Amino acid sequence: MLHVDLDQFIAAVEVLRRPELAGRPVVVGGRGDPTERAVVSTASYEARAFGVGSGMPMKIAVRKIPDAVFLPVDAAAYEAASAVVMATLREQPGVVVEVLGWDEAFLGVTTDDPEGVARQVQAAVLAATELHCSVGIGDNKVRAKIATGFGKPRGHYRLTAENWFAVMGERPTRELWGVGAKVSARLGTLGVRTVAELAVAPEPDLVTEFGPRMGPWYGGLGRGEGPRVVDDSPWVARGHSRETTYQQNLTTPEQIADAIRVLAEAVHGDTEAEERPVVRLTLKVRYAPFFTKVYGGKLPEPTRDRDAVVAAAVDLAGRLEPDREVRLLGVRAEMALPTPTDPETRTPVRGRW
Repeated sequence: MLHVDLDQFIAAVEVLRRPELAGRPVVVGGRGDPTERAVVSTASYEARAFGVGSGMPMKIAVRKIPDAVFLPVDAAAYEAASAVVMATLREQPGVVVEVLGWDEAFLGVTTDDPEGVARQVQAAVLAATELHCSVGIGDNKVRAKIATGFGKPRGHYRLTAENWFAVMGERPTRELWGVGAKVSARLGTLGVRTVAELAVAPEPDLVTEFGPRMGPWYGGLGRGEGPRVVDDSPWVARGHSRETTYQQNLTTPEQIADAIRVLAEAVHGDTEAEERPVVRLTLKVRYAPFFTKVYGGKLPEPTRDRDAVVAAAVDLAGRLEPDREVRLLGVRAEMALPTPTDPETRTPVRGRW
């Protein structure tokens, strides 16, 4: 099983369009204006050397690198480049491709020489697009995904059950796929700080902290466990989300409610295109100066009714902290799946804020 990840994909696409930018720190985000409120979508390796990374406010990025090149997000260009990459991967002999996003995919292949396949894939992508990629090799999706990080940039790395603990055992849980800062901190309260400690953590403790589904999942991550089947069926969206960063803070309940209505109506339109009912809503808020919280709730019953979806989203505003100014709002609607069960070949670490 291989995980293919394009190196600094968005920045690389921009450099291909503007060769004179090669070797310069390039930061892509928002409308390309670092004086506006927006976050970094991606940064070139040259920019990352100064501590600039995805999710960082553009205003902080320009303080770190005043002479960087700041560019607006051009989703259409990235989608076009991604389409060529994925088509190239599907052309490789004997390979099953599961697309994860613009810049990454899992490949399933039967071979005695996975490193040879990795080199072949890298050469094919480079020839078709002039883009470089890194490849992780594993005996399941989790290990393949994590292995890619050790192969960057432009290389490949193998991580399997044989070397899992030698490579990952003493590393902090934060380095596991799907374990963010908040989950890592919660694990820390259980005395679990390393991958090896997570591997032997008592499952009842994990279930108490994270629930009956995610508790065992996190324990399995500590042992490097994960799905072993590459599924080339089209990805079925779990939900849709819209969010807006406001150039001026929202300061009144009326402003916030109006903004939520606009977002919820747009999200409802996205879900209607799927022809599936909404089952859960989530409201994301970023308070000034830069503190983010997420509030969610299951709807009383699945619905495709726009007014019901919008009303439920506005109701979530009642859970916001009063008297705090708001700089960003987002609404996410999760839909009923078209089939009653979620295929185990898919990892749950997808489609969330």
